[in-house]
Amino acid sequence: MHVKRVYRRTVQEALAAAREELGPGALVLSTEMVPARGWRGLLGQRIVRLTAAAERPGAAPSEPAGAAAEMPAEPDEVSANRPVRPVSRPLPRLLDGAREGVVARLTATGLDVEFALAVADRMTPAECRGGADLALRRAMAAELAALCGDDTGFERYEVFVGPPGVGKTTTIAKIAAQERARQGSLLSLVAADAFRAGAVEQLRSYADVLGAPLRLARSADELERALAGSRRISLIDTAGRAPTDASMAELFDVLRQKRRVRTHLVMAADTPRATADRLLDRYDSLEPSRVIITKLDEAESVMPLIGAVRDRGIPVSYLTTGQRVPEDLCRATPASLAAALLHEPAPEELTCH
Repeated sequence: MHVKRVYRRTVQEALAAAREELGPGALVLSTEMVPARGWRGLLGQRIVRLTAAAERPGAAPSEPAGAAAEMPAEPDEVSANRPVRPVSRPLPRLLDGAREGVVARLTATGLDVEFALAVADRMTPAECRGGADLALRRAMAAELAALCGDDTGFERYEVFVGPPGVGKTTTIAKIAAQERARQGSLLSLVAADAFRAGAVEQLRSYADVLGAPLRLARSADELERALAGSRRISLIDTAGRAPTDASMAELFDVLRQKRRVRTHLVMAADTPRATADRLLDRYDSLEPSRVIITKLDEAESVMPLIGAVRDRGIPVSYLTTGQRVPEDLCRATPASLAAALLHEPAPEELTCH
């Protein structure tokens, strides 16, 4: 795979240059706004850096006349033989000026070019020219609609899995606290984390505050008894261990025999794309049907994780933005996902507290 980086003043110029250098079959890998070289960069000027790839490199044309004077010199080629993750979308068509402006605006916030193009395609020419925030958010929400779980209630057993440190226990407490505040309903809490005493004590303290029943399940037999002994909806906290761990496998053997089980894979918002792909592969055997994105307040961009989840087609159920219980939690909706991508607070009417 031949990879090229192209530096131009606009997205349209960068797309045209990539097509000219790599041919019509080129794939766009990323696009971002970066500081210009030299004094222009010192004055705050930014340019587009587009990374594209092709199976067979085309002949590199000479630089257009006057380009050296207008553009800062940048290295063009990254690697001639670097493996690249496949990208499904070919190099897109050239854009009109208004639509190009929308794409540039979105990519400058850290969104990838494919998502930005999809959003721009949902906007009318008038909306693109007007550049209204409301139209942009509406288009983003429409593009993200398929990624929302649209869950209005609970399954009998809600299971939370994921690597250590992503906030599973705190997220469970937020869900239970919001349900108590909204509906006056008590959910049963099950601590199936036999490896970290702190997690059990943390969940116990939340249960005491809420007046919610808490059951411990350090083995498959204890989990079976805990589930059989409760008639309430159960939120099940699991250890941050790999699904291949013997004790985890035994717990899920019990859950597979139950009906109405929904498994949430909890992932931190700042998870890099490669790590997100590995985690999705690692937990695939547990058949998670939802993803929870936590710690949005700590992430520079949630786009890499959103991209990985979109590619797998797993809906997002909740978003969390901090440690406060129960305030920092909301259901994933098209509008709240769009706000997360734009680094904006979730709309007040969409929060769950």
